[in-house]
Amino acid sequence: MFSIAAHGHVNPSLEVIRELVARGHRVTYAIPPLLAEKIAGTGAEPVPYRTTLPSPDSDPSAWGTTLLDNVEPFLDDAIQALPQLIEAYRGDEPDLVLHDITSYPARVLAHRWGVPAISLSPNLVAWQGYEEEVAEPMWAEPKATGRGRAYYEKFTNWLAENGITQHPDPFVGRPGRSIVLIPKALQPNAHRVDEKVHTFVGACQGDQAAQDGWERPADAERVLLVSLGSSFTKQPGFYRECIKAFGDLPGWHVVLQVGKHVTVDELGEVPANVDVRDWVPQLAILRKADAFITHAGAGGSQEGLATATPMVAVPQAVDQFGNADTLQELGVARHIPMDQADATTLRTAVLALLDDPEVGHRLATIQRQMATEGGTRRAADLIEAELPAGTAGMAE
Repeated sequence: MFSIAAHGHVNPSLEVIRELVARGHRVTYAIPPLLAEKIAGTGAEPVPYRTTLPSPDSDPSAWGTTLLDNVEPFLDDAIQALPQLIEAYRGDEPDLVLHDITSYPARVLAHRWGVPAISLSPNLVAWQGYEEEVAEPMWAEPKATGRGRAYYEKFTNWLAENGITQHPDPFVGRPGRSIVLIPKALQPNAHRVDEKVHTFVGACQGDQAAQDGWERPADAERVLLVSLGSSFTKQPGFYRECIKAFGDLPGWHVVLQVGKHVTVDELGEVPANVDVRDWVPQLAILRKADAFITHAGAGGSQEGLATATPMVAVPQAVDQFGNADTLQELGVARHIPMDQADATTLRTAVLALLDDPEVGHRLATIQRQMATEGGTRRAADLIEAELPAGTAGMAE
């Protein structure tokens, strides 16, 4: 398995890796040292490599503001990481490569080694017509610039140096085989996804996800979790609005995750019913919460659906805007842009969700549908099915 040092890209794969190890497979996991301990906890062998990407603890501004700002670091990191990974696996080449969607070296290595590669996607995948409807309009302006042309030339040359003639766009966005670690309910245009390539297995949470326990206060009539995930958390003004909206609300207990870039001092006076933390066991809390204010990342969105928790989505970046729209279209959430997320709007949206019995019915239906998607065990079964002949039985 190959991934980057980003919790949102590593966490979805952990239970799948744990399951493969439990079945007797030897699994290595190429990862920067920062998350090596998390990988070791699954029983897999961390294979550390040096990365040039911003760390999960970096200020979000480290990623820049434009599309090219966002994508260039992944290519530069791939180019410098590939020689490290070639050396790390010399004489110890695997039978099959698993990789996160951001791990370009993994697909190059699979090509060099002549072994199957499977993408483990932590978020939505391309559907028939995606390029025309989304990618081409999004890339039209960057591709017309000298910087954009240089990016594509660099990417194309790197692929060619490694014997790959495919254009960078399908190389990144059109894997030959993909296991999608989100519920089908979160996939836009799901009916237009090629399911011969992409298999939706839903949330792969496993029993391990519940290890971080959390107890609901005995006197809490309502519990609200507020979390903007692990990356785009530098929003003290937003947190102050949340405190203003729900602080001292009779019977309410608020768990407010603010990340590592905001201090309690920046929040002003914090009422007794608001528990401010820099990190929380999110899934454990959602299993006992009544509502969830989220940035609508793929992980948080599917955890909200899996626990049947009504959501207010305040997206920050990348796929979160689409996820927020999808959740709202499912009738289980309200999408509130950050510039409109004041105390009155947030409070009104949360209370409206909780007062609408149809929201609960819709969430229960989606929760039942997700339970049929197979999750961790099905993902492991599908991976085993792709092992080359003569290797599948070696773990027995």
